Amino acid sequence: MLFTEDFLHYVWKFRLFDRINLRTTEGEEMEVYSAGLHNTHAGPDFQNARIRVGETIWAGNAELHLSSSDWQRHGHTTDNAYDNVILHVVYRDDEPLFRADGRRVPTLELKDRISPDLYNRYHNLVFGNQAIIPCEATIATVDGLTMQNWLTRILVERLEKRSEAVVAALEKNRGDWEETFYQFLAANFGFKTNALPFELMAKSLPQSILAKNKNSAMQIEALIFGQAGFLADELQDDYPRKLKQEHDYLAKKYSLQAIENHLWKFLRMRPQNFPTIRLAQFAALVVQSNHLFSKILEIREIKDLRDLFANIKINPYWETHYRFDKESAPAGKSLGQGSIDTILLNTVVLFLFSYGRHMKLQHFVSRALKLLENIPAEQNNITADFATLGVNINTAFESQALLELKNTYCDHKKCLQCGVGIKILKPS
Repeated sequence: MLFTEDFLHYVWKFRLFDRINLRTTEGEEMEVYSAGLHNTHAGPDFQNARIRVGETIWAGNAELHLSSSDWQRHGHTTDNAYDNVILHVVYRDDEPLFRADGRRVPTLELKDRISPDLYNRYHNLVFGNQAIIPCEATIATVDGLTMQNWLTRILVERLEKRSEAVVAALEKNRGDWEETFYQFLAANFGFKTNALPFELMAKSLPQSILAKNKNSAMQIEALIFGQAGFLADELQDDYPRKLKQEHDYLAKKYSLQAIENHLWKFLRMRPQNFPTIRLAQFAALVVQSNHLFSKILEIREIKDLRDLFANIKINPYWETHYRFDKESAPAGKSLGQGSIDTILLNTVVLFLFSYGRHMKLQHFVSRALKLLENIPAEQNNITADFATLGVNINTAFESQALLELKNTYCDHKKCLQCGVGIKILKPS
C-alpha cells in the first residue's frame, strides 16, 4: 500500500477518519475537539490541538508519523520542541513512545479507521498515470465557487512570488519606483527573445538621464539606440548618422558604456518584432511619457492604459525600415493589441500589485487583479490542456492562476495542499 505522511496529515486535518469509540493504543477513551493548526515549518505538525483522554482535557501539539518508531528515527526524543506534544497520531503503532520522565505519550492509531474508498481515491489521484494533471478525470466536476476561490488564492501566491524580484530590484535602486519600473518595462519590451539585452540596455542608461533629455526626441532615441550598441558601426542613412553623433556626445557627457550589439537576436523573428523596432517603440514611449510609473498609478481604466501604449508615435524613419540602412516597404510599426496586453500583464499588473503590497495600499492590489480580469487569457500549451479538460478560461486572471496551479501544484502532485484536490477527495 502506497501511503504518505502528507495523506495522514490530510486525514487528521479534516478529521476524515472513523471517530466512533476512539481509544488510545493503551485503551483509554479519547475525543478530538480540535485537530489544531497545520504547521508547515519546523516543530510539531499541528499546533494548539485540543483532545480529551479519559477525564482529562489536553491542549497542545500533535505530531504525526506513518509509524510510531519514526519519532525516534526523526530525532524528536532529544528535541525540546516536542516536549509539549499531547498526542502522537500514527498510521501504524509499532513501538511505544515514552517521555523523558518515563510516561507514555498518548498515541492514536488510524490504520483501521481510514475508509478504503478515501484511500483509493487518493491513490488514483496521486499515483495514477494521468497524461496532463492528476485530477484530469474529475476537475470539470468541481463546483465553480471552489474553483474560483482557489484560483484567486494561487493567483495571489503567484504575484507574491513574482513581487520578490521587484522588491529586490527596488532595494538596489534605493527605493526608486520609477527606475525599477523602467528597467522591468524595458525587459518586457524585449519579450522573451530579447529580454536580457533590453534589461542590460536599461541598466546602462538610468532613467534619470533620459529625464534630463526629455525635451528632445532625437536625444532620447540616440541614447537608447546607442546604449543598445546599434550605433557603434559606420552608418549611411542621415537619421542613424545623426543619432550616432548625438550619442557620441551624450555618452561622453554622462560617462555611458554601451552594451554589446551581438546580444540582440533577429533570427527567426518576424520583422515587426525585430529589436530595432521594439527599441524605436520604447524610445517613443519614453519621449511621450516621462515618469511613466507615476502616470500609471493615476490611470484607473484599462482603456486608458492600453491607449498609453497604443498611441505612441515612432520616428517616421521606421515606417520604411526594419534595420538601419536597409529600406523596406512602408508598414505600420505600432504596438499590436497582443503585445500591449503582454506588457500590461507582465509589467503593469505586477507593479500595481507590488506597489500596493509594499506600500500597504490595498486599492492598488485590487486594481491589479481587476486589470487581469480585463485582459484576454493567454494562449499556450498549459491553457490549451486545461481547456480540453473542461476548465473555462476567459481572462488572464484565470490563465495566470492555472499556470501557477500546473507548475506549483499539479506537476509536483501536491493534491493534498490544493483546494481542487481537497474538494475532489473530500467525501460528499
